[in-house]
Parts: sequence; structure tokens; C-alpha cells
Amino acid sequence: MITITTLKTTLLIAAGILLAGCSDSVWNNPYPSSDAKSNILYKSFEKRPKRLDPVSSYSSNEYEFIAQIYEPPLQYHYLKRPYTLIPRTAKSLPRVNYYDAQGNELSADAPIEKIASSSYVISIQPGIKFQPHPAFAKGADGELLYHNLTAEQLEKIYALGDFEKTDSRELTAADYIYQIKRLAAPNVHSPILGIMAEYIVGLTEYAATLKKAYEIVKEKTPDYELPYLDLSSINFPGVEQIDRYTYKINVKGKYPQLQYWLAMPFFAPMPPEADRFYTQAGLKDKNIILDWFPVGTGPYMLTINNPNRQMVLERNPNYHFEAYPSEGEPGDAEAGLLKDAGKQLPFIDKVVYSLEREAIPYWNKFLQGYYDISSISSDSFDQAITMTSSGDPTLTDEMQGKGIRLSTAVATSTYYTGFNMLDPVVGGTSEKARKIRRAIAIAVDYEEYISIFSNGRGIPAQGPIPGGIFGHLEGEAGINPYVYDWVNGKPQRKPLSEAKRLLAEAGYPGGRDAKSGEPLLLNLDTGQSGPDVKATLDWWAKQFKKIGIELAIRSTDYNRFQEKMLKGTAQIFQWGWNADYPDPENFMFLLYGPNGKVKLKGENAANYSNPEFDNLFVQMKNMDNSPERQVIIDKMVDIARQDSPWLWGLHPKGFSLYHAWYSNTKPNLIANNTLKYKRIQPDLRQQRRIEWNQPIMWPVYILLALLVLALLPGIYSYVQKEHRSAMNKEGA
Repeated sequence: MITITTLKTTLLIAAGILLAGCSDSVWNNPYPSSDAKSNILYKSFEKRPKRLDPVSSYSSNEYEFIAQIYEPPLQYHYLKRPYTLIPRTAKSLPRVNYYDAQGNELSADAPIEKIASSSYVISIQPGIKFQPHPAFAKGADGELLYHNLTAEQLEKIYALGDFEKTDSRELTAADYIYQIKRLAAPNVHSPILGIMAEYIVGLTEYAATLKKAYEIVKEKTPDYELPYLDLSSINFPGVEQIDRYTYKINVKGKYPQLQYWLAMPFFAPMPPEADRFYTQAGLKDKNIILDWFPVGTGPYMLTINNPNRQMVLERNPNYHFEAYPSEGEPGDAEAGLLKDAGKQLPFIDKVVYSLEREAIPYWNKFLQGYYDISSISSDSFDQAITMTSSGDPTLTDEMQGKGIRLSTAVATSTYYTGFNMLDPVVGGTSEKARKIRRAIAIAVDYEEYISIFSNGRGIPAQGPIPGGIFGHLEGEAGINPYVYDWVNGKPQRKPLSEAKRLLAEAGYPGGRDAKSGEPLLLNLDTGQSGPDVKATLDWWAKQFKKIGIELAIRSTDYNRFQEKMLKGTAQIFQWGWNADYPDPENFMFLLYGPNGKVKLKGENAANYSNPEFDNLFVQMKNMDNSPERQVIIDKMVDIARQDSPWLWGLHPKGFSLYHAWYSNTKPNLIANNTLKYKRIQPDLRQQRRIEWNQPIMWPVYILLALLVLALLPGIYSYVQKEHRSAMNKEGA
């Protein structure tokens, strides 16, 4: 039987639903409602960062975090292109001095062959402080509190936040020196030790010294403790401290590319207190280690590291003054990128990274306003992007209706198809082989490839150097004249008739040997296989078929493919390269003869060797950027285009989507510390979330109506019963 209590409960539930539907809260909000209007940026991550120690980390998903926490002395200007180095914690760019073999100082324009050594003198700004951290905490006696933790103290410690006290101290030159010493430490395994040992004076010998010292310490350390090697006590001639805020790096010969490394976390400061603090077995057992809890001077600090759910960066309360850039490129002011000029960084208080393993849930949350930025997966591309009649990408009406903005940028990367220059058919520098390679370069339509397989996200490469790097030329001056013509202000691929002519001149009219009549059969070696790549490989065979060449696809597993590349048995292959730093040397060395993969296991995968190109590379590689360097680069690019060891391939283009409340967005594909420049409008975001996530109430209303209708007979019966009961009482 329906009671008054049931009726009241039903009406209360209905009223609650109706009131909730009319409130400012959002039912499906995955975050605490108290944070709805907070200055918080919401992002995601797919894979757990394994290493957050800057001396050993070398992965983009790790740099997403440590680049906001650690501060090397230099950084890239956020807005300027080509990419330009500016000071970060340094007062100015390093002062570089050059010396001859006798130690005499040389002028800045001294010939490279006379320079026996260089020194980079770096002065950092005084007054910069590290983030609050228990490693710096001291007692009343001035001794560090937590560097010899007892078992009793460790019982109460489960996370870094469990320490009662934290402190900080000023950043000094010694902290930078300590980190450079850590490059050679045997217990951290820095991936750039081999590269830096070629240039930093005495680094190889210092690594050997540390290895011996570490073994001695290890023997003396009890099993229940971790060996600790105090690098401060072991001198290293490659780096010298001049005063409290100044240090000097000594380099063999001339190596201007060192300045780019000085903008990477490998050269960020490491306080010895943190190194010692984390070398405690009790903390390691609780996973409180440097790889999980960084210690830096940057704008943010990592406060939550739960890689199975969430990672959180929060504003460093000790962050020093740094202003938003006051100048940029033409058009930046018009795009609103200079509105914050001169204002204190960072603008965002907190960044919440949530684990998202699947693309579809992430995309849906972005459309609901629960993520502020998004890349575009192949699954969501058609929903987000449409192509104009001229082939340019633009946002769909749905995206524009939400106020979403599209940003595109060409990556400092190159993906190419190479010829093994040791191969007897397609290799070598004979005119016959050159013409075969050039004919194929014309026939393989990279514009079509980008359209079909990359959703238009890329541009055909005209040479080895991508845009944004010194040496790259735009417009007609930058096209590859052996593959393209300049038509109506745009590069246009030469016609197939030109490719067929070149092939005939090489002795293969119609793709057949002029003497034997046999078809020209070439092999594309790849480490890709399976149904997912079949369409791509079929496309490649069709490209060669257009000029009569038969292409055999030789697919193997990646390890076998790598073995073929090392042995030089691959004929045609696909390869790629991402810039370590924005210098033409970092791309041109891929074609430098002494870097051949087969002979010297280098990165010259095509095994290309041209004496003139190699001589020019030696001249160019350690030059400062100048008109003279550009002239040499132009000559090198022309030689490589003429020899055509690569089908120049493509430079990928990154697509990013931003909500209307997210501003100061300009792609910077070299810098990785750009979070501090971004700004959000939390009020606008909350307004949009409410608009986009209104609950669909009509099914609820129908259900409530049906429920009420179902209850009416019972209510009527109950009222009648109560009425009869009252009448009986009155009659009595």
C-alpha cells in the first residue's frame, strides 16, 4: 500500500532532480566541484614517466614534467622564429673564449683550425631559490634534519608530503657544476655521456675516476644502506667555479652547439643536498626517489605523483621573477600573443594530469570542456578537421561553434625514404644511378601520401633541413629544382614524363633494361608488417609502377630490419630524425660520409659519401650562424639534391586544438618549458561546461509522470480510506 512517507519521498526525489537540473553544477564533472572556477589547467598523460631525474631523462613524456621544474641556464624565446636562445637563470648568454694550443686567447673570428679549446663562462642571477623541500630542512643547530633518517622516523613517512619541515636555499654556480659532474656518475647512466665526452675536457677520464671511487664506496657501504658518492669532493677540470654565481665549462676545440645543450634539463642545477637526501635506502624502499620527486627552481613543482591515476604540478612559491616576452614575430601582436608582455610568470596556479589510455574517452572529455587542449587522433580527425578547396585544413562547423581554435606547426623532424648508396643498382654517384634516383623522387607523390595517410598533416620536404632551423629557405629559393618547378607561386611536382625520360636515359626505358628487356626490380626494406600497413605498402608499389619499376616489399621484424641497415643489405628504406637542437648541423650530419651506418655505425643511414659535401660539412658544422654559413649550407643542399640519396620525404605537421578560454598559444616545437606562458579563463570554462553538459531531462520527466500516474490509484484509494475512517469516527 502507498503511504504518505512513500509519497513524500517520491516528491522530494522529483524536486531534487528538478533543482539539480536548474543549478550551476555539472553532473558529469570528473573533478571536485570546488575547483570549478579555480585557475587550474587540465591535461592528460598516457604513459607513466619513468625517470624525472634530469641527468638521465631523455623522453618527451618525461620532459612534459621536468622542463617545468628544472631550470638550465638557457631557454628558447617563446615567440621568435627561427628558434632563438635567451637566458633563463643566466644573466646573459654565455661568454665564449677561444684558445690556441699554447693557451693563448684568440679572437672570436679566429679560424676553426687554430682553435684548440674554448671556454663557456656562465653567470647566473643571484637570489633564485629552490622549491620548498625536506632535503633543505635544518634543525636549531643548523644541521640538515633528514639526511640520516632512522627506522623510527621512517615509520611515519609514506610520501614526500609526510615530512613535517621543508626549507630552501639560494641557487649557486656549484649546483650547476654538481649536475655536470653527475653526467659521469656510474650510478645514474646519463644517455649523453658519450656525446659530451667528445667535447667537455676530461669528462671521459672523470667518468673512469668516479667509477673507481664508487666501487670503493660500494665495498664499504653496509648492505642495508645505499652507496653515496659525494661528487663535490672530487675535482673535475672540465668545469670550474669562478665565484658564487659564475662557472666555466672547458671544451675541446670549437663546439658552438654546446649552447643548445645548455637549454636542456641535462644541464639544469642539482643541489647536493637532494642527491644525498634521496640516497637513503629507507626512502628508496618507499619509492621516494629523485626519479619520482624532482627538486628544482622552476615555476612549478610536482606535488602528486600517482602514475596510475593522476599527476599534479603546482606553482612554486619560491619562483623568481620572470616576465612574459615583450616582442615576437610579425603578426604576434595582432594574434593577441603580446597582451601579457612584461607580466610575471607563470599565469596558471595548478596543472592536473589525468591518466587516459584510450583516445575516444579523452576526445569526448575535451569536447565536454574537461580537458583544455587536445591533439587530433585519426579517429576524431574527420569530426574536427575539414579541408578547403585549396587543400588547407580548417575546423569543422561543430568545432567552430564551440569556439575551439586550431593551431598547426611544422615539426623540426624529417621522415624520408633513403637509397643505400652502397647498393650496385640504386647506389653510387654515377650519372646512371643519379637519374634512377631522381626519376623515383619525381614519381613518388608525397603530396598524395600526406593527404591519404597523414590527413594532410605534413609538408613535402625540399631538402634535409625543416622550417624554423637556420639554413632552411622558404619560397622559390627553397625548392628542390630536380623534383619541383615553381608555378604560380607554389612548388609543383615535375610531370611523370620527366621521370620516364630520366629513367630511359639511365638505360631503363619503360622500366625495362634496354639491353636485356628485363624489368627493373627494386626492393623496399621495412620493419613494418601486418594488415595495418598493407595499404601504405601497396601505395608505395603503385608509385614505382607509374614509371614501370617493379617494387618488392621486404617486410621483417624491426630487429632484423636494423640488422640489414647495419650490414648494408637493405636497398631502399624508410627512416626519420627528430632534432635534438635547432641547428643545421643536427640534420646535415645525417649525410656526412664519416657518419656512415655500415662502416662506422653512425646516423648516415644512406651511407652517402661525397667528398665535396663532406669538406663543406667540416667547414659548416662549428660555424656561428651567419651569411657565410648560409652560403655553405646552400651549396651542401644543392649537392645532396643533385645526388639524391633520399626521396626527401616530408616534415610532419602537428595539429593542436585549444578551447576559447586557453590563450597565449603559439606552437614551439623545440622548447619544452612553455607551460609558464599559458593562461586560462576559469569563469568562461565553467560557463561553457554548464552549456555543453546540460542533462537531458525529458526522459526523467516522462518517468516521473509515469510514476505519478502509477501512484494515483493508490493515492486515491488511500484518501478514500482516510475519508471513510474519519466519517466512521464522526458517526460513532
